[in-house]
Amino acid sequence: MNATTAAGRAGSYVSQPTGYKAFIPRDLPPDPPVRYDEAMWTALSQADVALGRLDGSADNLPNPDLFVAMYVRKEAVLSSQIEGTQASLTDLLEYEVTRPTLKSFQDVGEVVNYVAAMNYGIGRLEELPVSLRLIGEIHARLLAGVRGSERTPGEPRHTQNWIGPAGIALAQARYVPPPPDDMNRALGNLENFIHDRAPMPTLIKVGLVHSQFETIRRGRTLDPS
Repeated sequence: MNATTAAGRAGSYVSQPTGYKAFIPRDLPPDPPVRYDEAMWTALSQADVALGRLDGSADNLPNPDLFVAMYVRKEAVLSSQIEGTQASLTDLLEYEVTRPTLKSFQDVGEVVNYVAAMNYGIGRLEELPVSLRLIGEIHARLLAGVRGSERTPGEPRHTQNWIGPAGIALAQARYVPPPPDDMNRALGNLENFIHDRAPMPTLIKVGLVHSQFETIRRGRTLDPS
């Protein structure tokens, strides 16, 4: 690596040989450790109570699987919209009822894949722990036959990706995640952290894992043309 700039607790921007800077996250667990002050414990307590109420409500429903299934679909729609998909929850439900061709429901295809990938991952947890292997299997199903399917879904990326308007130089991108070599190392650290048995509140750990994963992989692949 070359000289770093803007170093912080989350990571550092590292100058790359071609002139742009990529963000390299620091390893987990955080160093220094998360500070649990009064506000943090209060927030954790409130979140635990809310989760307990949700769990209790599901136990009282005649068909909790239907309740969960609708939330999976809502999450699929919202997450896909972040990526630029225009499909709505109504579009998804209409597709599931009428089963038109994906050609006539282009954006819905990505949401349908999201639901299928989520359900696959939940079922696969009976056989595999949360791991890079499981994430790869889920990713392969997420991109099957839709936008991005030509980019070896299920495998770690081999090129630099980025976030920013189309047509700008990589050096002007809003955010550049780690290059492939740094990405693989960071993902290895993340997998180790997931299975680290050191005591940590579950919601804090889940939040750190989610944030770190998005930091590592976030962006769109640079168009070489």
